[in-house]
Amino acid sequence: MGDNNKKSLGFASRIQWGSIITPIIGILLGLLVGAIFIWSQGVNPFVAYYYLLEGSILSWASLSGSLVKTVPLALTGLAVLFSYKSEIFNVGAEGQLYLGAIGATIIGINFPGLPMVLHIGLAIAFAGILGAAFAFIPGYLKAYKGINEIVVTMLMNYVALYFLSMIVQGPLKEPDSFFPRSLPMVPSATLPKMFGSHLHVGVLLVIALAVFLAWFFKRTTTGFKMVAAGYNPNALHYAGVNVKYLLTKVMVVSGFIAGTAGAIEIMGVHGRLIENFSVGIGYDAIAVALLANLNPIGTLLSAFFFGALKTGANSMQISTGIPVSFVYMVQAMVILFVVASNEMPRIIKIINKRRLVKKNG
Repeated sequence: MGDNNKKSLGFASRIQWGSIITPIIGILLGLLVGAIFIWSQGVNPFVAYYYLLEGSILSWASLSGSLVKTVPLALTGLAVLFSYKSEIFNVGAEGQLYLGAIGATIIGINFPGLPMVLHIGLAIAFAGILGAAFAFIPGYLKAYKGINEIVVTMLMNYVALYFLSMIVQGPLKEPDSFFPRSLPMVPSATLPKMFGSHLHVGVLLVIALAVFLAWFFKRTTTGFKMVAAGYNPNALHYAGVNVKYLLTKVMVVSGFIAGTAGAIEIMGVHGRLIENFSVGIGYDAIAVALLANLNPIGTLLSAFFFGALKTGANSMQISTGIPVSFVYMVQAMVILFVVASNEMPRIIKIINKRRLVKKNG
């Protein structure tokens, strides 16, 4: 093996280790800051974190609860990751998730008598199509009109939120019910549970999708084009690729994935459409994807970390009085440290460059 190949492998190894170690350091620093906050409240941090673990992973009941919360976070995280690989920042996963939930509900409360596999597949597919159609608008505006996709997707989240509120209090509202909610889904449209717990089969779909995307981005020409479009769209254009069409398609697929997340959450957890059921899943997905350094398999792990934090927060609050909002502070600190860690090599490079310029006059 030549020296150049050895150097290349060594560099690749450093990149892979860096992508693993950086999130771990970010998590540890985030938990350390959280411990200081807990200590300032007069509570032993070790005791608080024990109850956090007890409520999230130390029993099958708590672990399955964490996995249930992991599923929508991972799916929407994969949706954000999919678009961000091409440098398109899809902040609209929350709205696309809402559209998917509406689509799944429309199919799920109708067509009784369909075989379960067909009914579930139809509901998920329709949810994905609605999510994709909703994402097409910012994707088209970004690719063909140059309009900032962050602003458009953020505003469209409000459109989806109020549309869901309108529809769940209007056409889809359960008759004679005081609450803004739809009829329950028919049994053939609800996801089967696993191992005698609340864990549903949606977790298998998430794992399969993450594995597929890991293969897709590394082994397929389309995946390579997507990543290349993010690095240098002009070069891709001169290579004969229709970059505008490609970017629009990327956003549409991202919306499809986010839409399926809404379907899985309704069909696997709630059993019916409920107003404000998401509580920010689509926004948390951005943090999930960033913590995973846009790695599909890493997205599963970071989603589980956030899911476990959310599940264990209630146990910690009941036992120690630390508020649930503490979890959001830890999440924010973790992302802050991870982003800062990713930027450190560039900052050090700039400092060294300035030092050399100053030294050489």
